Amino acid sequence: MSLVVLEAGLLTTVQDLGRYGSRSSGVVTSGAADPAALRTANALVANEPGAAGLELTLTGGVLRFEQDAVVALCGAAMDARAEGGPPLPAGRPVLVRGGTVLRLGAARSGVRAYLAVAGGLAVPAVLGSRSTHVRARLGGLAGRALQAGDRLPAGPPTAAGAALAERLAAAAAPGAVLTTAPWALSPREAPGPAQRRAPGGAVRLRAVRLRAVRGPEAERFEAGSLEAFFARPYRVSAQADRMGCRLEGEPLRLRADGEMLSEAVVPGTVQVPAGGQPIALLADAQTTGGYPRIAQIAAVDLPLLAQARPGTQVGFEEITLAESQALYLLQELAFRRLEAAVWARIQG
Repeated sequence: MSLVVLEAGLLTTVQDLGRYGSRSSGVVTSGAADPAALRTANALVANEPGAAGLELTLTGGVLRFEQDAVVALCGAAMDARAEGGPPLPAGRPVLVRGGTVLRLGAARSGVRAYLAVAGGLAVPAVLGSRSTHVRARLGGLAGRALQAGDRLPAGPPTAAGAALAERLAAAAAPGAVLTTAPWALSPREAPGPAQRRAPGGAVRLRAVRLRAVRGPEAERFEAGSLEAFFARPYRVSAQADRMGCRLEGEPLRLRADGEMLSEAVVPGTVQVPAGGQPIALLADAQTTGGYPRIAQIAAVDLPLLAQARPGTQVGFEEITLAESQALYLLQELAFRRLEAAVWARIQG
């Protein structure tokens, strides 16, 4: 099975859960900016959690399916419709017939939507991952954002994915280009941040609160600044991309001026440059940085920041490392429950 890109959208890339094990050599992790949304989409089509899918930024473009495929759309609330046919609902598996043209329009809320295809996108793996890092031209399809005319192969579906396709095909009405599963993901049961309240785990955000652990240089900040960081809101600036986003608010001040050696940073690290306005790093975060690290955002809350548009209000809530780890384990348990529930639906 393969997809043909007729129109690419604003920024559409192939992403999986990231390229791990090479940060010590300066290779960034990359991967989905909202990994919870991609994992959810993969679970709905019975893929392995790390299967590669499409990350669609603000607008999705136009795709033609050359053969039948089961897909799921999660993340930002993005308009999607078969050309000349019905809309493609988010948060549930859908059988798309071969020859169908799928139009993915503008995101009504959130920033990034994820389209998973049963079997995953089978572009070549680089350093163990199919994720695209555009700045380094690494991974994905030739290391770049998709363009019109690109063809994306899909791998063979899992046994569960094949069974799901058979059930949907058996239920399809004659001539139907889309056949939707009779069951859907409940927003309340979607793994990931609790502030998701839309079908498919889509994000409807005007304000978010991010749980965070104090960073290694937190005590270098004036007491008033450190308290303000966890008490007063910021806003996402227009300077935001997959590498990170600048936040606007009351400037943070150090107890004493001085330079520091570059230290390790990862997605979720909050750095504070000389101007005092924080920068929160995302999936394409560099491997080292020379700015003080005031906080580390809990991994489970990073999807909220990845889906926050410029102007969104952002607040920080201090938690302990143990609490952050517990939240991560609870999210993993939620994904296991989702995968089991999908398998039970396929069997039943």
